Amino acid sequence: MNAFELLVGDGPIILAQPHGGTYVPSEIMAKLNDTGQALADTDWHIARLYDGLCTNATIIKANFHRYVIDANRDPADVSLYPGQNSTSLCPLTDFNGSPIYKSGMEPGADEIANRQRTWHAPYHHALQSQIERVKSIHGNAIVYDCHSIRLRIPFLFEGVLPDLNIGTDNGRTCSPGLQSLVQKLATSSPYSTVLNGRFRGGWTTRHYGQQQNGVQAMQMEITQQAYLEHERAPWNYSEKKSASLRPLLKQILEALADHGREMKKAVK
Repeated sequence: MNAFELLVGDGPIILAQPHGGTYVPSEIMAKLNDTGQALADTDWHIARLYDGLCTNATIIKANFHRYVIDANRDPADVSLYPGQNSTSLCPLTDFNGSPIYKSGMEPGADEIANRQRTWHAPYHHALQSQIERVKSIHGNAIVYDCHSIRLRIPFLFEGVLPDLNIGTDNGRTCSPGLQSLVQKLATSSPYSTVLNGRFRGGWTTRHYGQQQNGVQAMQMEITQQAYLEHERAPWNYSEKKSASLRPLLKQILEALADHGREMKKAVK
């Protein structure tokens, strides 16, 4: 199994999808307990939700599950949210704080390093390569990190999340204009929205969002109740709900692409 799937486009947008994969090598799956083997923390059907919404976008999808190694975590395993509950580079618990490994079968340092080389590094090498390629065409690149999450996860946050959670690390990873563009479209929709709330953007957004180098990035975390039938197994995709959400996402991505093309003109 390849670490990632890549669709190359010639537009300014790169859709990164680090948590939609469900592949777990058999030797790792054998170490997971029933909770781990359920793979409940997947960004279910995220590729399907965004399919066809952004013409000429480059899309990179991680095939491996986040329980193998989390493609949206710092390879040095530095916490994204110090002092708050979160999950690590190689998670030992699920989003409820429950262990996902059979007792005594948790990965050690050598195994984590091997997973990083095998899965995490190739995904990010490909993403970095595509950023450079897109910049060579447009003079800039916009990384849009696609995520979804359950509405209620008491271990990670109190209460319920808004439908749309936009993360730019408090404005550090993209321009005020780009941030405002997306926020205005989201807040004018029927969906509840927050900017830089509980989720301010993961490692992908924070690492690649370097405006001084011509790269802007943001994370969009969508509650799964907005496009799944139910937020529980078997995690069925809802055509009805997604038919309402997809036009908004298309509008956002088209606006971002227009922004990227305008930036190209400005550079010229």
